[in-house]
Amino acid sequence: MKDPLSFAILAAYYAVLAPLALYGLHRVVLLVVARRPSPTAPAPAKPSSLLPLVTVQLPLYNERYVARRLLDAVAGLDYPSERLEIQVLDDSTDDTTSILRARVEELRAQGLDVVLVHRCSRAGFKAGALAAGLGVARGELIVVFDADFLPPTDFLQRTVPCFVDPGVGMVQARWGHVNRGFSLLTRVQALLLDAHFLIEHAARARAGCFFNFNGTAGVWRRSTIEDAGGWQHDTLTEDLDLSYRAQLRGCRFVFLDDLVAPAELPVEIAALRGQQRRWTRGSVQCLRKLGGALCRAPIPWRIRAEALAHLGANLCYPLMVALTLLLLPAMWVRRDVGFGLAWLDLPMLIAATGSLVAFYLTAAARAGTSRREAAVLLPVLMALGIGMSWHNARAALGGLVRRGGEFERTPKYDVRGRSDRWRDRRYRPRRNPRLTGEVVLAAYTLCVVGAALVGGMWWSLPFLLLFFAGYAYVLGLAALASHQRDSGGVGDAAAAV
Repeated sequence: MKDPLSFAILAAYYAVLAPLALYGLHRVVLLVVARRPSPTAPAPAKPSSLLPLVTVQLPLYNERYVARRLLDAVAGLDYPSERLEIQVLDDSTDDTTSILRARVEELRAQGLDVVLVHRCSRAGFKAGALAAGLGVARGELIVVFDADFLPPTDFLQRTVPCFVDPGVGMVQARWGHVNRGFSLLTRVQALLLDAHFLIEHAARARAGCFFNFNGTAGVWRRSTIEDAGGWQHDTLTEDLDLSYRAQLRGCRFVFLDDLVAPAELPVEIAALRGQQRRWTRGSVQCLRKLGGALCRAPIPWRIRAEALAHLGANLCYPLMVALTLLLLPAMWVRRDVGFGLAWLDLPMLIAATGSLVAFYLTAAARAGTSRREAAVLLPVLMALGIGMSWHNARAALGGLVRRGGEFERTPKYDVRGRSDRWRDRRYRPRRNPRLTGEVVLAAYTLCVVGAALVGGMWWSLPFLLLFFAGYAYVLGLAALASHQRDSGGVGDAAAAV
């Protein structure tokens, strides 16, 4: 190939595809490690008189539909009441506070130690609320549950024994999904989260690598939080930030993959986009904040490499957008080459996509999802990942240049089954007009598909159609949500932040 422009296009194409393939190989490594036996079960619980004092923190902000449900679930935890303190950390600006106050008084009358800590401002957002609660907490162990969680009654009986080992600083349970079957969107999200816990967390825990507290359904040793510098709000993922600071200080985390705490999945694409934006930007902010410390830390190279790969994983989204934009020029340059570059293409594509298939099919099997359902969900999952790439790419790049930001919480509606109503409720996500990128990319990939048909490049059509389907799917979900808003059930979006 003598044309410099053609050479530059292909060089750029492979420079983008290569790191995506490397991340695919990283998924394969996680799959292999996740097959190792689980660590030895923790020692039995101590006698009741020796059990540590536990403080359960419930950070809430405008959660009128799930606040009482959460309090009832936590009040039902199987743990001696004289060794249990419940802190309701309420930043609400609506009637959630009155709902909470009434239920707190009822529980106190039943002999439970429940306190309502209400802040008049959201300074520091969730991290600020947790820090404020920690300042007055009495517990040796600190448990955190978000508003939409329903912890099982034996949660503390299963987690507290792990702290018999003085080196353990945090114990994380697996998330379940109370509304997994609500829609195709929730089933896909469930599969994504199942893979995160059952493959990623399991592999990192079994290999002795760093992994993170997920912001909820976990237990901290109070001294670990304090030794690591406490809750900080200069990133949008305060949980990931504290996790890495604590592990850099030498403490060890435990993941209990057989302890499941169910929670509610977002039921609308706008809510999912907001959640993904926060997670994506926050993880890149943590990479920016802690990358230097990781590189300097006296830890084995494999742990350092895995930690950097973990924190930098969301930088794949800008690469995915770049790959999308390079599809047409690369395809047009390669029309004269034919299958001459197949020796280079096939290994990279297999690494990037084949690993994805194996990764999520394995996660589905471990979560008890049938092969038939997993086969249906997988193409939708891949399309959703591509369709969200522009949105998440902007968030990732924003995380490289901006600290902190607004903590946009995910609305919860107490949705479990298909018959549950939610569209006429408050807390609807903000309208997000920033779909221009998805519109442009959907139109562009459709043109690429047309060019492949005209040029007779049939072998590339499945790959190209997946890209077009991804952007079109996200646009379709957004358009449907917009139509549902305009046809009624808009709700009160003012409190959706």
